Amino acid sequence: MSVALPVRHPDLGSPTFMTRRAWALVLLNVLIPGSAQVLAGSKRLGRWGLASTLVSWAVAVVIVVLALFWQTPLLEVATNVVALTVMQVFLVYYAVLWVVLTLDTLRLVKIVRTLPTARGFIAGVMVLLTAATVGPVAWGAYVTGVQHGLLNDLFTSQQAAADPVDGRYNILLLGGDAGSDRTGLRPDSISVASIDAETGATTIVGVPRNLYNAPFSEGSPLYGPFPTGYTCGDDCLVSYLYTYGEEHPDLYPDAESKGSNPGIEAMRDAVEGVTGLTLQYYVLIDMQGFVDLIDALGGISVDNTEGRLPINGGVDAAGNPINVDGWIEPGKQVLDGYHALWYARARHGSDDYHRMARQREVQQALLSQFQPAQVLSKFQAVASAGVQTVDTDIPQGALSAFVGLARDARSQPITDLEIVPPTYSNVYPDYDVIHADVAAATASSAG
Repeated sequence: MSVALPVRHPDLGSPTFMTRRAWALVLLNVLIPGSAQVLAGSKRLGRWGLASTLVSWAVAVVIVVLALFWQTPLLEVATNVVALTVMQVFLVYYAVLWVVLTLDTLRLVKIVRTLPTARGFIAGVMVLLTAATVGPVAWGAYVTGVQHGLLNDLFTSQQAAADPVDGRYNILLLGGDAGSDRTGLRPDSISVASIDAETGATTIVGVPRNLYNAPFSEGSPLYGPFPTGYTCGDDCLVSYLYTYGEEHPDLYPDAESKGSNPGIEAMRDAVEGVTGLTLQYYVLIDMQGFVDLIDALGGISVDNTEGRLPINGGVDAAGNPINVDGWIEPGKQVLDGYHALWYARARHGSDDYHRMARQREVQQALLSQFQPAQVLSKFQAVASAGVQTVDTDIPQGALSAFVGLARDARSQPITDLEIVPPTYSNVYPDYDVIHADVAAATASSAG
């Protein structure tokens, strides 16, 4: 008689044996799904379950090995909608199969034949183990679906990454402020992230919103109306070019079809002229919308060294804040989304250049919160807030490369160059000097 025979054909009149058998089948169903059926039930169902289990184990081993020694393929999967679809389908299939195997195991256990004192424990343990095993698989399918939706909603283009220019990717970063006290959207925060395509070393070049005389190359649509630069008096700050582009869509007729808009393209041309860098992509962050993103991450830590900063309100004739709704106090503190927004926006009692520094601090604090465990624990909220907060023309085909560069960049300090007074005049800027300094700053961060 084979060893498995008593399990398949048990002595129904022995509650003690049936109890031991029940515990054995419950544990087998958890440890090796499908094995309970092979030993005591439908061998066809059991073999199907075992085969699926072996495939899942093999995939898990491959993932662990890749995570430890070669992360590039994992990044490709995490940023590819087809691969994510395949993964989600398999996870849903396996979760459903495991539930079916569990219910069938409960039938095979014949709980009414076990010891009366053990029946409640067996049933309870089976429920808990099912939740502990099937639950994570179902959650993985859910998270994969959220990631799939995020990629489709935020990164719509399927094209491959653009080639680096002089060994670098240069991304225009705009912090758009379309608050209730403003007409339309203005990019109050303007900077360029220049990333070494090999090492991920990053330099942030900050451009003040009140910079005058932004130059344009002869190939820019803005060169025609402004051949000597954006000069028209007090209304020609570089940040106003976003509105100018939106008001003159004929200058950039192909912008929408390329995942951009005329305002962004006008800003791209201006910042290229200011920095001397070629900008392959842009990222626009809605300063009002990032409140939800920061709240989803549980707040950000900042160190306010400027003193009390007012929330909302205005100033009196002496320049003192009035009608404020509250204050951001000095010192180290954790800010929720609402207070972080005003920490970045507050201008009364301060100037544009201190505000630029605070905005950069908020950006870096936000990036530091994107730890894998933190994001995964609140993935749905983070993904939803990200779609509402971020607009970009970075294509899906470039994501794996950029994620890899971002991973490399985390191990290196981020250097910065702020094009602000007193080093640089914002009213009469010397763009030859600025171009040379930007070139030196980006070259020095490479390798």
